[in-house]
Amino acid sequence: MSDMPSPGVEPESAYAPAPASAPASASGTARPVGGTLHHVEIWVPDLGRAAVSFGRLLEAMGYTPFQSWSHGRSWRLGTSYLVFEQSPALTADRHDRCRPGLNHLAFHVEDHERVEALALEARRYGWSLMFPDRHPHAGGSRSYAAYLVNTDGFEVELVAFDHPEPE
Repeated sequence: MSDMPSPGVEPESAYAPAPASAPASASGTARPVGGTLHHVEIWVPDLGRAAVSFGRLLEAMGYTPFQSWSHGRSWRLGTSYLVFEQSPALTADRHDRCRPGLNHLAFHVEDHERVEALALEARRYGWSLMFPDRHPHAGGSRSYAAYLVNTDGFEVELVAFDHPEPE
């Protein structure tokens, strides 16, 4: 009799919690925590538009340009990065967040004042406010967020650490 589980059945140990933090590397810098995102790659119909709309917003939140090549760009924050690529293998010319796949990216923002500043600035780079009649509580009274969509149909959510009550 084998100790292997039946096909489709994971042993309980496969779901054991990972350690909360990782030790420093030999160089003394912190290593990423197991399970955190390494990167997310998003295919875009127009790299130039994505570089402006996503790039400016990401840089305003502290991301830095990381990689650049003929069909792509990336921005990094800590040990994770976001990639935007205009692949020759694209099968459509616009993202539809309501289809299977990526619906939106959500980012922590230090406070509600910064959410407002970022949302206002983002309008200069191809983003528009979604749900303006319910802003900034479109996610409910216990949430303070700006929901933005760019000209290619990608959505980002900027979520404040603080949650001021609606007036």
